Amino acid sequence: MKKFITLSVTFLLAVVLLSSCTKDRIVVANDENYWLTKEQGEVVYSDASCGYWVLATYNGYAVVYSNPYSKPYEGDIVYGNFSSAGTKDMYNYTGRFVFAATVTDYWLSYSQALDALDYYCPLYGGKPAQARVFKAPTIAMKK
Repeated sequence: MKKFITLSVTFLLAVVLLSSCTKDRIVVANDENYWLTKEQGEVVYSDASCGYWVLATYNGYAVVYSNPYSKPYEGDIVYGNFSSAGTKDMYNYTGRFVFAATVTDYWLSYSQALDALDYYCPLYGGKPAQARVFKAPTIAMKK
């Protein structure tokens, strides 16, 4: 009888302890409310022949690298942290998907962004070099 009570109490205690454990809430990767609190940028340059693209942000231009399968198109709105270098998750608001990309340069002027893009993606081929021009951003930028 003593063993039965001891085992019963131990079993009930284990059930109570294990059933009271809860898992923390996991932030869903494409939780739009989370992403809309981050920096906003607009893609002002994207070329199919180069993995680098340029974002216009409030603080200036940022040069970003991503694989060709997740690279946004010109005019897309993207949210993320564009004020430091490194690989980060970003949210393409226009396409409604999260992707990983690497910010290589940030807080650049127009001419600095063009120079960085020429460094990362030089124009090759027998055709004469055409000047790159960024699309005019529709978001507010710091003067």
